[in-house]
Amino acid sequence: MNETGRRIGGLLGAALLLAAGCTADDPHRRAKTGAAIGAIAGAVLGHQIDHKSGRFVGAAVGAIAGGLVGNYMDQQQREFEQRLAEERRRHEIEIQRLKDQSLRIRINSEVPFDFDSAAIKPAFRPTLDKVAEILIRYPKTVVHVIGHTDSIGSEAYNQRLSERRAQSVVDYLVARGVPRERLIPIGKGEREPIASNATEAGRQLNRRVEILIKPVVEGQEQKAWQTP
Repeated sequence: MNETGRRIGGLLGAALLLAAGCTADDPHRRAKTGAAIGAIAGAVLGHQIDHKSGRFVGAAVGAIAGGLVGNYMDQQQREFEQRLAEERRRHEIEIQRLKDQSLRIRINSEVPFDFDSAAIKPAFRPTLDKVAEILIRYPKTVVHVIGHTDSIGSEAYNQRLSERRAQSVVDYLVARGVPRERLIPIGKGEREPIASNATEAGRQLNRRVEILIKPVVEGQEQKAWQTP
């Protein structure tokens, strides 16, 4: 086994040890394991470099030259804003550009899901169809689907619900043609509120799904796979 193989083996072994170290009753066990796997995936990708040319090799997702990232994400953002204009007008979806050039689509979880359910409502499927079409046209990105809840109910239950909802969105996008290797489901439960859980208005804001679209930048590919 060469040096790269030994490094990758060691990284994967570390991920398994970390997963084993999470107790069975830890409500964040899946999230921690998922984050660890995301980090390890980034590290493994980081070792897939041809050191003679400095180029990334062996990736399922293509990379964008650094100077072209802004334009690539600009075009993608414009398409999302145009295709999702009606959803934005109804305040069902927010689209935001982040400092690292990522795009964040924030969805009120009461729009795609019934209360206490992870099944996507039929009325929301056309919106996800639009999202899938654009993701397919811009393949040089990694897509993190993140579920969040309010604080009503137990922490463990909310964690599971957020994971199930994130996975439902991922499965739907895969069914519409987005490659599964580009999609990472993450459940954050109630841990990252954006408003106070003391009011119904705040809880409604906290019940959300976020689709974080991170560009795969040439020479920095592993950053796209790092879970937020």
